[in-house]
Amino acid sequence: MTPHSALPANHGLGAVPRDEPVPWRLAVPTVAFMLLSSLDRVNVSFAALRMNHALGLTPHQFGIGAGILFVGFLLGQYPSLLLLQRIGMHRWLPLCAGIWGGCALAMAFVRSSGEFYALRVVLGAAEGGLAPGIVWYLSRFTPSRRVARPFMVPMLAVPLSIIVGGPLSGWLMDVRAPGALSGWKWMFIVESVPTLLLGLAAWFYFPDGPHSVAAAAPGESRAIRNNWTVLAHPLLWLAAALWFCLLAGAYGIMFWLPQMIARFGDIGPTQVGIVNSAPWAAAMIGMYVNSVHSDRSGERYWHVILPSTIAAIAMLCAAETSSGATGLFALCVLGLGLGAAQGAFWALPATLFDTETLGVGATAINIAGSAGGLVTPIALGYVVERTAATSVQGPALLISAVLVGAAILTLAMRARSRRPTRENTFCARTDDPSPRRKPRGQR
Repeated sequence: MTPHSALPANHGLGAVPRDEPVPWRLAVPTVAFMLLSSLDRVNVSFAALRMNHALGLTPHQFGIGAGILFVGFLLGQYPSLLLLQRIGMHRWLPLCAGIWGGCALAMAFVRSSGEFYALRVVLGAAEGGLAPGIVWYLSRFTPSRRVARPFMVPMLAVPLSIIVGGPLSGWLMDVRAPGALSGWKWMFIVESVPTLLLGLAAWFYFPDGPHSVAAAAPGESRAIRNNWTVLAHPLLWLAAALWFCLLAGAYGIMFWLPQMIARFGDIGPTQVGIVNSAPWAAAMIGMYVNSVHSDRSGERYWHVILPSTIAAIAMLCAAETSSGATGLFALCVLGLGLGAAQGAFWALPATLFDTETLGVGATAINIAGSAGGLVTPIALGYVVERTAATSVQGPALLISAVLVGAAILTLAMRARSRRPTRENTFCARTDDPSPRRKPRGQR
């Protein structure tokens, strides 16, 4: 175990009731930051409709630029988490937002593929620790019997950012920009401003932890300890591989979906943005409904296996259709299945974590997901460049394959978790004193 220094004293909000499922006064603002980070990360997929030509980028070079962000993600996650634990939320979040907001703004002024790659790496490093850091932060205010909630709530921000950001990005590219700015440059500038402003506001808003609010439990330690032995747990790495597949599929769809939609007909960026939002609206519905149903039923594994399989089939159907309406329906089913699988996922590894293994384990899993984001756009760019320019069958097959892989890995986790060995429960959460019946899916 590695102790860290005590966090700063009271700062930000007043008392936060510890019996709330997720303290909404904390969760909603963190969703806003997750939304903006996702928007600043994926708006490049809309910029590509015109930026690629302006900069002379090939599909493979764009794929590298889209995916190389996750090099920064991989390098930045553990350092960012440890920094959060040392300096506190009210300092850490403005720092991260300032760096990634500045990079998002600078994207408007890139002149070469090298500058494009460099900014994407720094952007990834600044955003890399955001998701595991927020999960760790919110879980400290949440009873362990409801620990899945802090994981699911920030995840809603990713599809929400595409629902809001898709039409917004398309519209900003179509409107007349000030001066001689191109539409894609104007888009980058406008969408970076909220991140910079909210980053400043975060300094005054967030408490650093439960110890700094009036409702903290008496005698609660301010020291943060990390138990790194969780990295030797086999189920952790099965969960990491599963998350890799789910995010590889998601990022593959995220970065290439606007270009797939553009092939349905002669439509401009605004229309592409509106159509692009429909599958992600379905993903939000699937994410929420499936996670709630999983909690109520207590079953965990089939809530990931079935929707990921459905998403894989829907991806192939969308690639085979030449009809815009039929293709959009298939893409909505794809989004529904993918969101449902992601929404139910975190209930699986949540049983691996206690207060000392949560940060380490969640970050390891998130690093694996970031690796999926690194590999998939580059692989898809290579596939597109090696196949017919109008073909989407190659990318569809690749995305479907990783989603089928997610279903297979979930089956492997299910088999492994049922072995009656002590290693499968050595780090289960024990910090919730309330008695409860074990869910059926974990018996």
